[in-house]
Amino acid sequence: MTIQRNPTRRVQIGSVVVGDGNRIAVQSMTATKTQNVEATAAQANALHAAGADVVRIAVDSEKDVAALAEIRKLTKANLAVDLQENFRLAELVAPHVDKIRYNPGHLYHHQKDRPWQEKVEFIINQAKRHDCAIRIGVNCGSVDPEKANKYDPEDSITPMLESAWEHCEFVDSLGFDRYVVSLKDSDPDKVVEVNRRFAEKRPDVPLHLGVTEAGMPPDGIIKTRIAFEQLIGHGIGDTVRVSLTVPNDRKHEEIEAGRGIVDDIASGRVRSVVVFDRNSLNIISCPSCSRVENEAFVDLAAKVKEMTAYAKEHAITIAVMGCRVNGPGETDDADLGLWCGPNHVNLKRGPEALGAYKYDEILPVLKQELDQLIAANHAG
Repeated sequence: MTIQRNPTRRVQIGSVVVGDGNRIAVQSMTATKTQNVEATAAQANALHAAGADVVRIAVDSEKDVAALAEIRKLTKANLAVDLQENFRLAELVAPHVDKIRYNPGHLYHHQKDRPWQEKVEFIINQAKRHDCAIRIGVNCGSVDPEKANKYDPEDSITPMLESAWEHCEFVDSLGFDRYVVSLKDSDPDKVVEVNRRFAEKRPDVPLHLGVTEAGMPPDGIIKTRIAFEQLIGHGIGDTVRVSLTVPNDRKHEEIEAGRGIVDDIASGRVRSVVVFDRNSLNIISCPSCSRVENEAFVDLAAKVKEMTAYAKEHAITIAVMGCRVNGPGETDDADLGLWCGPNHVNLKRGPEALGAYKYDEILPVLKQELDQLIAANHAG
């Protein structure tokens, strides 16, 4: 089957080119602690060997930057870095990577008195100086607050689009076009809608596709496949990531799943007859990455899935998040949310905090809250 791809422009990321009709690139992210140089380099190499076109590493401090410099020497993988809140690290990481990802919603955490435009210009100048590509990464759980406050809380898509379009226009004005955009949500239907609407207005910009917090296999692969088939099948998407909650030694499964989905779509082996059931239990969990503060998070996500199986016919969403960077905000829209710190798991009902519990204490408390939700739904 021949797919008529969107005529996006060419963006070089190290040795790979995305956009302009090139093969859809498949990405992943290391889950080891960045400062563990040996382990992180080994995982980057394992992902590269599995076929990863780009490998992303999280950097949150200058110690992480020092580790990144050593990792760069130990791998041939095309490296991307995730700045998270600290835009100032761009100057330090740019010499060691092929792509820098920044999130418009995270530009407000440091130097709050400076306008976001100055911060973005700083990042872009580092990319120009050090031959880096850029990803403007817009995420449903951390959207630009100025945009989110303009719209009904039920409308999560319009603020994402306005933020992405605004940043594209500003980066264009700086004379820089070596960038891609991602617009991610944990709901595959929203991923389809937001990327389609973006592509209608900016068909020139290469898109990085992904369903964030897709969860554990096979559910996470199914959710991602649904979104990718609807987008790639209509020519939208130049690079992809399948975000799965898996142990470190299984991170290569993200590459295998991504390549498999892309190859299936190209061959006409689509499975969109698989409908994501809106009337059943939905467990979302973030992919294992180096920001996870306790590796027990991955095991906990699996235990939550197992423990809650009895509620599979109830339309309830449970979110299990692995760090304080994304956890607090990205559990707000779930009926029940768990975001995991180093020693405790923070439990929420929607945006309401219910308390912090030890890892070996959380499951009975979660079950109690789940039973109360089921009873309330029946009563209603």
